[in-house]
Amino acid sequence: MNKQAGKTRKWVLTGMTLSLLIPTLAACNSGGSANDPDNRRTLRIGTMYGSKSDESWFRQQFTDMFEFTHSNIDIEVVPAIDYSEMQFEDQSKQQEPVDQMAKLKAIMTGSNPVDVMIINDISMLGQLVNENLLKQLDPMLKEDKMDLTEFVPTVIDGIKEQGDGFLYALTPTFQSSALYYNKKLFTARGVEFPQDGMSWDDVFNLAKRMKSGEGKDSVFGFTFNQWGAGDNFWDFQNFAAPLQLRMYDDKGETMTVNTPQWQTLWETVAQLKKDRVTPSQDDMNYEQPQGEDYRYNPFQGQLFLTGKSAMTIGDYGLINQIQQMNDNSEKLKMEKLDWDVVTIPFHIGMEGFGGNISLSQLAGVNANAANTDDAWEFIKFMNGKEWAKLKSRSTYELSARKEFVKVRDGMSYNIDAFTKMKPSPSQYFHSSIKDQELLREKPNLNLINEMGSMLFMQVMQGNKSAKDALALWQEKGNDLLQKIKNNPKGNIDDAFNGIQDNNGGGISPEKRALMEAAGEAVIVN
Repeated sequence: MNKQAGKTRKWVLTGMTLSLLIPTLAACNSGGSANDPDNRRTLRIGTMYGSKSDESWFRQQFTDMFEFTHSNIDIEVVPAIDYSEMQFEDQSKQQEPVDQMAKLKAIMTGSNPVDVMIINDISMLGQLVNENLLKQLDPMLKEDKMDLTEFVPTVIDGIKEQGDGFLYALTPTFQSSALYYNKKLFTARGVEFPQDGMSWDDVFNLAKRMKSGEGKDSVFGFTFNQWGAGDNFWDFQNFAAPLQLRMYDDKGETMTVNTPQWQTLWETVAQLKKDRVTPSQDDMNYEQPQGEDYRYNPFQGQLFLTGKSAMTIGDYGLINQIQQMNDNSEKLKMEKLDWDVVTIPFHIGMEGFGGNISLSQLAGVNANAANTDDAWEFIKFMNGKEWAKLKSRSTYELSARKEFVKVRDGMSYNIDAFTKMKPSPSQYFHSSIKDQELLREKPNLNLINEMGSMLFMQVMQGNKSAKDALALWQEKGNDLLQKIKNNPKGNIDDAFNGIQDNNGGGISPEKRALMEAAGEAVIVN
């Protein structure tokens, strides 16, 4: 997840910013040899993706301030996957899935390995730890007396989960989600407000009480995402991922979906849509105003913002849209939104655990680093209080340091809702180290996911029962897994034979767009 990249905003260095770091500069100079011009050296920083064309942006985000305060250290940025090289490959090669781990290993274990590795995928961190490619940071933290209690627990716990209880990376910021609700709608219907620590059953029961109206006057109780309809397989996966359901076994040879738990979840989501508690994609359509008084309204199709949904799951950045809409409500001829947030719901048996937490600027010291001391110095700087103070200005991410997690000026909401829940054991389907290794060996396993998407859509459209769809997925999926075993990477003819119905089906446009944005391979038969 990440879905987050489009939300990053470029910023420029200013005199005011530099002045904030004068104490840091003085501290760095006080070490004597720290900025000794005769002791000049290079720090190589690896990134997952990048190119020379966007290196200046990366430097502004991560390294310029460090170089300013460490004048004898030169930064060299080394992308594992270079966009500029990829775009000139022939079409067939561009469509081939990229082995991210192989690319990372190349810059971490070659003749001139990077010293620091910055990764944007928490599951990739676990793989690097498993491959013994990162140094454990706990001894360094202890030696420099960095107090981990000053950090948001959900961040530290999420990182430790990938390192068997130890820290192999740190991040200065994180992205989190919460359950947003419309206070006015709840008050009007006489229904109690949502609270922190609710289960999904609690939320769905509230949603049923909050639905009202018909047709264009419909008000829905809940949406699975802040953009609207949640009748696609992507949203279902995000909802169910903490339960660690599996589509197939550890070897990728036998399907595991025809179970009561899978069936209950599919039936639950389908019934919510059938009862009009949650909207469908058709409910996202709206008539565009015409005439001289027409004014572009970027919020028109968003059900929660327009008062057409009582609750929604949204990330921290949704506050920006709410604030912008409320500030311009008169111009847009819209009613201001009276809102608040509570914690993400949990599944029964997993109390206290919620998904949708993204740690995307994870920096670790390469186990093969030639310049370990400067690598650790950079990571300390990147996660220090001075840097956190600057990064806390972000309107899309939260600071990993507790003292800078604050309600925005002029606003009032439950900021703790974004930090209370622990990261789920698995935020995404098949995100474990073994699963990622299996997908690299057999990229055609993505076809199993697409098959599930087609059948899920048929259930949501009322064309199949959940029981029949899952039985068919189990049967046809087992046949496909055997084909994948014999042909893990090449084209597979008739991969979805017997799955498609007269109403079409397949991977939804929303899912496809999100996969492409995240850099995932979308395999089409």
